[in-house]
Amino acid sequence: MVHDNLVKIDLQNTFNNAIIIVMQQANEKDKFAAERRAMVKGQLKSRNIIDPAVLKAMTEMPREKFIPAEYLGEAYYDGPLSIGFGQTISQPYIVALMTQELKIDKNCEVLEIGTGSGYQTAILATLAKEVFTIERIESLSRKAQQVLTELNITNVKFLVGDGSCGWPEDKKFDRIIITAAAPEMPTPLVEQLKIGGIAVVPLGAEYIQKLAVIEKTADGLKSKTACGCRFVKLIGKFGYAE
Repeated sequence: MVHDNLVKIDLQNTFNNAIIIVMQQANEKDKFAAERRAMVKGQLKSRNIIDPAVLKAMTEMPREKFIPAEYLGEAYYDGPLSIGFGQTISQPYIVALMTQELKIDKNCEVLEIGTGSGYQTAILATLAKEVFTIERIESLSRKAQQVLTELNITNVKFLVGDGSCGWPEDKKFDRIIITAAAPEMPTPLVEQLKIGGIAVVPLGAEYIQKLAVIEKTADGLKSKTACGCRFVKLIGKFGYAE
């Protein structure tokens, strides 16, 4: 009888601990959801991010899933965060701005150069038909794949390699986004952008750039500047030397 009581007490303690864990997870989820809503209102809408689809994607995508555990408390910080290997997850506003400038719809195939954490990849994937993303650092690519799988995002193709050389197949894209700074738009990427397509890329010097929005027309490239910015370097044959 005493043994039975001990078993019952142990089972009750296990049950109580499980309830506590579930409640903690629910509270944490609610906390991040509230921070996401505050981020959209305070960091995005206040800076002229107005595309409803972009705002919806940014409201729903859990940025906390894409950052190292030591920065979890800063998941919705108004700035970039380190993800290791000298790379960063971009400021939420910059992610939203680049996405808005791309004008993506469900018919678009998007090429992303610089998978990084996978956060920008995931935002693109919610809006596009398919995303093709290249990352030169294998461990970052693998981690991004893992997170997107956990989030049940399935319309992304991953590749490890030199993104400045473009997608290795003979393919053209409706949209191209480069999440690293290049001295100029890499020639292979110009060639892989469809006529009528849009590319968004930070162009300029090594430590400060302008965010260029480039449209490819039958007569050549038309470009405008969205804002000043600062990105890590695009390392590759058509970018910067390592």
